[in-house]
Amino acid sequence: MRVAAFDCGTNSLRLLIADVVDGTLTDLRRETRIVRLGQGVDATGQFAPEALERTFAAAREFAEVAAEYQPEKLRFVATSASRDVKNRDEFFAGIFEILGIVPDVITGDEEARLSFLGATANLSDAEAPFVVMDLGGGSTELVLGTDDVDAAVSMDIGSVRLTERHMPVETPDDAQIRAALTDIDAQLDQAAQIVDFSAPHTFIGVAGTVTTITAGILGLESYQRERIHGAHISVADIAGESRRLLAMDRSTRAGLPYMHPGRVDVIGAGSLLFSRIVERFETAVTGAGGQLDIRISETDILDGTALDLALTSS
Repeated sequence: MRVAAFDCGTNSLRLLIADVVDGTLTDLRRETRIVRLGQGVDATGQFAPEALERTFAAAREFAEVAAEYQPEKLRFVATSASRDVKNRDEFFAGIFEILGIVPDVITGDEEARLSFLGATANLSDAEAPFVVMDLGGGSTELVLGTDDVDAAVSMDIGSVRLTERHMPVETPDDAQIRAALTDIDAQLDQAAQIVDFSAPHTFIGVAGTVTTITAGILGLESYQRERIHGAHISVADIAGESRRLLAMDRSTRAGLPYMHPGRVDVIGAGSLLFSRIVERFETAVTGAGGQLDIRISETDILDGTALDLALTSS
């Protein structure tokens, strides 16, 4: 079955067109546009007109791409930024006019399930239990499981929200970083009541913030998806890259060869969040006598949405 999956988050709009046969996904086309739909939502509770227009412009591009491939089924999932805004009907109407489908504003639990499905599809049970961290712009999901989801939590924090709340400057100072860490730790303390931080054997990081940080850790001269996917990294690697990014000014971050322009302003906060999460998990796992394998996946909620479309085709 040929499917088209659209994932609209706080920061980006993405498209995957794929053929799915016997549960195996074969990419035909992947596209990403940084639209920053969640611009200012944390403060205003509604989508800004310019953010909607950026999103609609990207959707028009994607509609033309999808028409070339003639998928049998389409699904447009919208996550954190779209859940509670006052003017989401305007967003729904615009997407329906462009694509002919109504956005499916999924719950945190559904977002977790799809992220887990996409990230673990090709991994063996020997590497389980898994925890999948989907670090978005407006929210971050932590999903624990083996064959299926055992526990999941959606935290109301991501690279865009953290930037807007605590570090809306080129180079944050120590006080801003401490304030951000206090916010992160409060979220993680609540998450730890739902997800057992000591349980996983394999920690899987997904989404654009995570893969961009990994490109820096690997010292890539361009964004290379095939090098990033499956990479094994350490807590020290992530902490070091976070310190490096937080110390840079905007022009230095923008000049990194693997950096998407739309991530320049939020990558510092995203790196701090990533670093703190893996630190908390490793501390819990080693405290329980285990060892944590941290790896990066380029397959995530977008792939999970495509697979789920085919699996529920009856």
